[in-house]
Amino acid sequence: MIKIKTIFALVVMLWTTFCWGASDGKLTSYVDPSIGTGGHGHVFMGANVPFGFVQVGPTEHTRGWDWCSGYHASDSVLLGFAHTHLSGTGCGDLGDVRFLPVSDRNVREVVFSHADEVCRPGYYSLQMKQKDADIFAEMTASKRAAIHRYTFKNSGDTARVLIDLKWGTGWDRVTRCRLMQTDGQSMEGWRHSNGWANNQRLYFAISFSHPVKMEKLNGDSLVMVSCELKDGEPLLVKVGFSAVNVRNARTNLNVEIPDWDFNNVYKQADEAWEQQLSKVKVTTADDVQKRVFYTCLFHTMVAPSVFCDVNGDYRGSDDEIYNDEGQWNLTTFSLWDTYRAWHPLATIIHPEMQSSLAKTMLHIYQQQGTLPVWHLMGCETNCMVGCPATIVLADMMLKGFNVGDRELAIEAMRQSVGSHKRAHGLLVKHGYIPFDLDNENESVGKGLEYAIAYGCASKVSDDPMFERLGQSYKNYFDKQTHFMRAVSSDGAFRNDFDPFAAEMNHIKDYTEGNAWQYIWLVPHDVKGLIELFGSEKAFVEKLDSLFIVQGDLGEDAPPDITGLIGQYAHGNEPSHHIPYLYNYVGQQWKTALHVREIMETMYHDGIDGLCGNEDVGQMSAWYVLSALGFYQVDPAGGRYLFGSPLFDEASIQVGEGKTFTVKTLNNSKKNVYIQSIRLNGRKYTQSFIDFSDIAKGGVLEITMGPKPSKFGTKKGDRP
Repeated sequence: MIKIKTIFALVVMLWTTFCWGASDGKLTSYVDPSIGTGGHGHVFMGANVPFGFVQVGPTEHTRGWDWCSGYHASDSVLLGFAHTHLSGTGCGDLGDVRFLPVSDRNVREVVFSHADEVCRPGYYSLQMKQKDADIFAEMTASKRAAIHRYTFKNSGDTARVLIDLKWGTGWDRVTRCRLMQTDGQSMEGWRHSNGWANNQRLYFAISFSHPVKMEKLNGDSLVMVSCELKDGEPLLVKVGFSAVNVRNARTNLNVEIPDWDFNNVYKQADEAWEQQLSKVKVTTADDVQKRVFYTCLFHTMVAPSVFCDVNGDYRGSDDEIYNDEGQWNLTTFSLWDTYRAWHPLATIIHPEMQSSLAKTMLHIYQQQGTLPVWHLMGCETNCMVGCPATIVLADMMLKGFNVGDRELAIEAMRQSVGSHKRAHGLLVKHGYIPFDLDNENESVGKGLEYAIAYGCASKVSDDPMFERLGQSYKNYFDKQTHFMRAVSSDGAFRNDFDPFAAEMNHIKDYTEGNAWQYIWLVPHDVKGLIELFGSEKAFVEKLDSLFIVQGDLGEDAPPDITGLIGQYAHGNEPSHHIPYLYNYVGQQWKTALHVREIMETMYHDGIDGLCGNEDVGQMSAWYVLSALGFYQVDPAGGRYLFGSPLFDEASIQVGEGKTFTVKTLNNSKKNVYIQSIRLNGRKYTQSFIDFSDIAKGGVLEITMGPKPSKFGTKKGDRP
């Protein structure tokens, strides 16, 4: 007779194989969520659906910056499975409502092996060994709810689950929590906390598949739940969430996970991911490239997160409750990062989301008086500099998307760019931000980001202030050194200057970067930047030097500056557009060379497969766009510059049943240079393509070769 333990192990193996599905032909089988869980990637590990409010997965001790998501591949101590996580951020938070199935009531953490984890889109499992017991923990999710399945073996007749409301990922402080048992199989409660999101309110409703008993170990913040089970019998737990109230949390749970069919919930999650990933279908013989591409595409769809209930209720930035039935309200906006590539990618593959994104931003403006900067769980963190939402809205408007009230949008731009009162007042008065009057540092970083925001706003409004301050970047340019430098109130450049140092004497002129990286942060007016150099020759010489020159960033340099090629830093966002600047001076072939190098050296399919923070999809969006063959440098307007396409063919769904196909002929690792292009059968000579040509659908045929060509060199063919 086959032993029960052997049967149990076989079931686990078969289920794991089913969940991993490496040979099922689905695009989800090419996604490996562990990519980026090592190094400085900071990505989320666990189960979720595209843009879901719930991200359920393992949470570890917070041991430093690399645990911002609550998990890092270098660690092997599990605290439990929490229901909210961040992905790729440079700050930590969340980790709400943590479950830990245990065999012993005294267990508070479990040592585990990553070899016992299985994770794919919409599913996570871990085989845990606790003393003599085995516990197989599985979880999957819908948008606003999660379901766990715990199979206990050799644990006696009692199954236990520890519920922790006090500790999230270790970055926040619980201010108020409650957990109540409402009947034999149900609980409900709330967790209010103060962290990066300084007024987070989360409500939840829990259902168990078996009758349970609750024992409070530390008030409502730490509870042990127990139930009687036969050996090997699974315990299922469902949890619904809301930022509004417990009633809505229960409704969200009943609507999205109405029964106890774990496999069906996972099937729906898998189908949701497959549908989203199928928006881009690539053809290549290189499975590694395919894994990297679809994992990157997957990472671009973790956030923004839906932030409304099934009935349309949501908590506003002013802490009031609103209802917008039929319209998605969203949160988790890492806009300083994502305006550069994530949003330009989303306008192509997620046109149906643009109205919700725009209207959410305008709702936030009406509720808090400014557009979002870094919005999390209904709270404004005001993290990073500038006014990136202005850039995103301008891009949507120029591309013809419905942003709701256009005049309200322009009013929001005008009011929000000046929301940082001190710096903005200095900018308006002087035409730049004097470093000696702005005691917050980063005067150049802030000034250049403001210039981008104003420059983009000037494209959708004739306000003379927008136009004037959009050109304010010129006041930082030193014509002697060809660097952007901090300027004092009397018009003098700072004396103490090292173009390599990110910080000197505890003073930062740049935001997560140095002077070498910030020369180029004028994506809205590259031609104007070239004119500052005095000639295209001088511009190219400096740009060439960027990828070669070596120097010391200094011991106080932030850890964000990673992925260096010379002083080009691919691990942080201000550098992302730089390789494409060669197109503006008729040297598209240099763009192709650098883009291919970055794709091949800064992205791979290991746990450290991202060279820097994922930053809520931006790092991956750069790769997705570049692998398709183009990238939007000017963040508002929709002009995508050609680089070096990676795949033999890419079919992109652009909405309304239309498809834009990129066919690459003679493509190989050596044939990285564009020789010629045809668009819908006609010769195409420009080194860029407009959004309107992509959005209408069609066929772009690119012929590649091993040597640079004259493609895109004529002045009339440059962006």
